[in-house]
Amino acid sequence: MEIVFASRHESNPQEWIDALQRALPEHRVRALDDPQAAEQARIAVVWAPPADLFQREPGLTHVFNLGAGVDALLPLPGLSDAVTLVRMEDGGMAVQMAEYVLHYLIRESRDLGRYAGLQAQARWQPLADIDRQAWSVGVMGAGVMGARVAQACAALDYPVAVWSRSGKTVAGTPGYAHGQLAEFLARTRVLVNVLPLTAQTEGILSQAVFDQLLPDAYLINIARGAHLVEADLLASLQSGRLRGAALDVFAQEPLPVGHPFWADPRIQVTPHVAGASLLSLCVRQIADKIRAVGRGEAITGVVDLSRQY
Repeated sequence: MEIVFASRHESNPQEWIDALQRALPEHRVRALDDPQAAEQARIAVVWAPPADLFQREPGLTHVFNLGAGVDALLPLPGLSDAVTLVRMEDGGMAVQMAEYVLHYLIRESRDLGRYAGLQAQARWQPLADIDRQAWSVGVMGAGVMGARVAQACAALDYPVAVWSRSGKTVAGTPGYAHGQLAEFLARTRVLVNVLPLTAQTEGILSQAVFDQLLPDAYLINIARGAHLVEADLLASLQSGRLRGAALDVFAQEPLPVGHPFWADPRIQVTPHVAGASLLSLCVRQIADKIRAVGRGEAITGVVDLSRQY
């Protein structure tokens, strides 16, 4: 069986192809544009593939995505219910996202950003001790990534709650369901977004949400840029409704030169690196699932097209 690898973001796709081939020696792994293709592929491993993926490989039955979000795949022409989409359930991303959130949570709650400013002025000035209960964290999304973030924050004794469609709890933290967004926001000071991007969640990080947070609130977005209404964030910072934001994802990537986010000292910008898919872990997970599919076994991580995740 032929397996095709397709990614517009990988600078060295051959590294992934070679790793997949070593993990699946019983199959042939090739690039999408390989002129030596012997047959149509049944399985694809992708990350932001070309828009004509399904036209070029009409025999695909399973597509394994190297990220947790599949919003880039759903609009592709030719995708049908006959194709099973499988998202990456972790691949080393969850712990990285937890680290990212903890970095900015601790930076704000322990005044480390302010201490950096004082150092630049050569000023020795101890600030107030932390009041951990005043830094309640609200995690939007209770999947693998959101759960790991919530667990990491709770392990450092920050008050944590999780908001999701189902309202499930994570490691003893309170869970709020879809219809309880107002209650969730009313107890949240640090809002962390780990939601999948769907028609229902696009633009959810808006003025209406920011206005319901506790005073002096902080935003951390590590999901998708399209979740955020950028003008509303800037307005909330200007009014003092938000104290700052850490943003790893943007509506347009790379973030354009001259974008106001670059120059705003209240906004921390990183280039979509909060949770990278680690090659060895991803290849192992995908190889195990491909073999399970070959044995006719059910696998986890299958995307519900009606929910878009």
